[in-house]
Order: sequence, then structure tokens, then C-alpha cells
Amino acid sequence: MKILADQNIPCVADAFAELGEVSLMPGREIRREHLVECNCLIIRTVTRVDEGLLKGTPVEFVGSATIGTDHIDLDYLDRAGIAYSNAAGCNAEAASEYVVSSLFALSKRKHIDPFKLKAGIVGFGNVGSRLYEKLDALGIQCLLCDPPLQQRGESNRTFVDLDTILHNSDFISLHVPLTHSGKHPTFHLMDAARLQHLNEGCFLVNAARGEVVDNRALLELLLLRNDLTVYLDTWEREPLVSRELLQRIDLATPHIAGYSVEGRLRGTQMALDAACSHFNKTSGWNMSEQLPGIREIRLEGSASRLEFWQDLFIQHCNIWNDHDDFVAGAQLDDIAFAPHFDGLRRIFPDRLEYPRFVIKQAHTGLPVNTLQKLGFNTEN
Repeated sequence: MKILADQNIPCVADAFAELGEVSLMPGREIRREHLVECNCLIIRTVTRVDEGLLKGTPVEFVGSATIGTDHIDLDYLDRAGIAYSNAAGCNAEAASEYVVSSLFALSKRKHIDPFKLKAGIVGFGNVGSRLYEKLDALGIQCLLCDPPLQQRGESNRTFVDLDTILHNSDFISLHVPLTHSGKHPTFHLMDAARLQHLNEGCFLVNAARGEVVDNRALLELLLLRNDLTVYLDTWEREPLVSRELLQRIDLATPHIAGYSVEGRLRGTQMALDAACSHFNKTSGWNMSEQLPGIREIRLEGSASRLEFWQDLFIQHCNIWNDHDDFVAGAQLDDIAFAPHFDGLRRIFPDRLEYPRFVIKQAHTGLPVNTLQKLGFNTEN
């Protein structure tokens, strides 16, 4: 069997080696001519999969090592009888952790107490639900908005509409899929009209899909209002994002919120498992064998509860390093900026999730219960 995979999927060659002959190439460069002998295609979000790519090829299975499906023409795959899987939830833990990091990093720089904010989480799926669990463990009040989930009655949570979120939240985090049709399309969910209704001093976070926020309207708003705090991990027109917007927002990262070691390896594992099931094959590769041992975070006694958490989250993941690396390319033209964007994602440093750390603190007691709810290990 011939397998073509995006070269930026971790361990993909080793993982799929027992299934067949694996070839690797950059995901943005995959074209139909590369698939003339390919049975199995393993991709990320940067590869658009549709009739133009697959028609006339022997591809019978497409596996995406990422959570979304907006890069896949699912209707075409269904008509063509091509099997498909995605890695829903693979990086949800990482993305929710990254949003928490952004909140506490920005709170320190902006001199704001996040414990006094009311959060509005838009989208209560894999990422949004995990973010809620973390904010709730920290004692931060949350409003939840997810009209499709609310209508299906699949959750016992209390939901509110988006207008309620806009009028009653100081911190809004978006975690919806990108959809263009249906009862609740999310393309430009945060359009010019809704952006105008952001409360004074509001934090706005988008770690969903770039097109969920109208980037042009956001830029125009930021030119008029300096009270808002904005963190974007996803952008319209990736990798050719608006450099003017890039320089206007408070925190910017190149679509890496879900890029933990575990999150990326889960994507590989889930794509592998789905391919094995489809082709009736087995593989001895397992992501658990790729993980490092437990690491230590040691904290000095902090003057306040807020300083304790700010110190912890910046030690776990210094999000400002990622911001600085990204913004350093703001003056590049389109030809140079695209590889800058993709290069930062390709060489992204190892970031481990909370369960890979044990927390130690000198002199004073740890908030053990909260740390454990978040997923950290603790040691007296």
C-alpha cells in the first residue's frame, strides 16, 4: 500500500510504516499528481481535500490528524465512496490550556485580576468544555453558549444566547467549528455588528478558526477603541494573515494553541487507528512510548493568589515567546511571510500538558485541590 502524509505530522512515517510504503511532503504542496499511486492520504488542515485533488486517484482513505473538517469536502468523499476520519478532540486539552495561559499572561501585562472577570465560552465542544472545567476549577464564573448543543438537549448545562454573552462577559473565548450554512453558521460569527457590542475592557480570544472573526472589522474596531484586549491564535487567510492586525492585537500566535506534544501525537494515533480499521491492518506503534517523563515546576512563595497562578502558567508555557517570534515577521511581504508562519508551526518547541508536570512550592502550602482538578501532579 502507498501512503502519502504531511511531513509535519509527528512520527507519521514510523507510525504508518507497518501499513505500507510511506512518502512525506509539505501539506500545502500536495497535488493530484502526487496521488496517482496513493491509497491512503494523511493530512492536516493546510491541505484542501476535494474532487480537484482526489478525482481519478486510487485514494480510498483520507485521515486528518487534526480536529476540524472545514478543509475537507465531505459530500464529495461520500459520493466517491472514500473513507474519512478526523482526530476530533486530539488537541482539546492543549488548546484549553493555551487559552488559560493567554488569560493569565495578559492579566499580568494589563494589570487585571482574571478572578474578577465573567467568562463567556462560545462553543461547548471538546475545547470549550475543557476550558470551562479549568476556569470553573479556578473559581472564574462562566456563561456558556452553544445553540446546536442546546437544541439537541445533549447537555445538562445552562446555556445562554450570544447576545447575552456579549452584554455580560468580560472575557469571551470562541471554540466553534467553521460552518457556512445551516441554522447556526459560524463564518464571521463575530462580525462588525457583534464586535461593536463588546463590553468596555473586554478580553476577546479566538482559538477556533480564523474566519469565525471578521478580521477586517476587528482591525477597524481596534483603530477606534484601545480598551479591548485581543488574543488571536487563528486568522483569516492563513498563512497570509493581516500584518496590520497582527501588530494591533495584544497577543498573537500562529495557529499553535493545540500544539502540545500529546495533542499532536494523539492526532497521529487517531489517524493511524482509523487507517488500520479501514484497511484491516495492525500497527505496533503507540504514542505513549514517545512521551517524556514527568517534569518539575518549582515555585517560590508568592505574595498573592493571583501571582501564584501567573507564575505557574508562565513557567508551564511562556506564551510571550511564541508571540514575539510571530510578530517578528510583521514587516515581511507575502512571499516571505507565508514560510515564516508555516516555519513557526513546523519547528514549534515541545509543550507538554499539565499531567506531565509535578508542582512544588517552597515555604507555603499548595492549592492542591485546584491543581489536581486542572490535571497537575502535586508533591509536598
